[in-house]
Amino acid sequence: MPSDIVLSVENLAKQFGTLEVLKSINLTVHRGEVVVIIGPSGSGKSTLLRLINQLEQANRGNITVGGQVLCKNDPHGRSVYAAKADLKTIQLKIGLVFQSFNLFPHFTIERNITEAPVHVLGQPITEAKSKAAVLLEKLGLTEKAQNYPFQLSGGQQQRAAIARALALEPQVLFFDEPTSALDPELTGEVLKVIRQLAAEHMTMVVVTHEMAFARELADRIIFMDQGVIIEEGTPDQVFNSTHERTRQFLRHYSE
Repeated sequence: MPSDIVLSVENLAKQFGTLEVLKSINLTVHRGEVVVIIGPSGSGKSTLLRLINQLEQANRGNITVGGQVLCKNDPHGRSVYAAKADLKTIQLKIGLVFQSFNLFPHFTIERNITEAPVHVLGQPITEAKSKAAVLLEKLGLTEKAQNYPFQLSGGQQQRAAIARALALEPQVLFFDEPTSALDPELTGEVLKVIRQLAAEHMTMVVVTHEMAFARELADRIIFMDQGVIIEEGTPDQVFNSTHERTRQFLRHYSE
């Protein structure tokens, strides 16, 4: 795999019972690239992110992260996962920001950010706090370090969740509908942070319904529907697509 490929997904499939949620998905993400995934609800976008982040297990297909094999097909065409120690190493290469923040409610914002570096990476607490302070300043949350999540607005909580994900210095950062739980006024401050990360060439995969943001931010857009990738390309290619299903979906957002 070329050294600039951070994520490779080949023929990935996922079923829940008899329902086939993903059908032979192929995806490659290069270092420094921002890939935005769009599509209707139920198209498989979040399931794809959950498989890559080890929150679900694939039925078939191969996933490689940062040059390490997460899972690959056996001779019978079923996904077999790497050893537990390897899975843990791979997990550290990935950051995931959920739509519902998922902060620890009984920890301060500072501790939410330092918990994993200290207990997973083994960083000294002073080093973890120092790095947390840098991230909090970067995300405009310095004064909230000793606050608890309930004391923050939704936008501030989401920025804290981004800081927590960045604290592990992942090779690729995933966002699953990062603004869906926010009102329009707070959405802007979270999108501003993602723009800043894109400007710094952070490798990101973003699932979003914010079409204007997708068009502005993405190096590449992937349109999914009914568990398959309908098409992918530059923002101009996708937003000016001649594919009827893509046009139908985008028309819904321009009405």
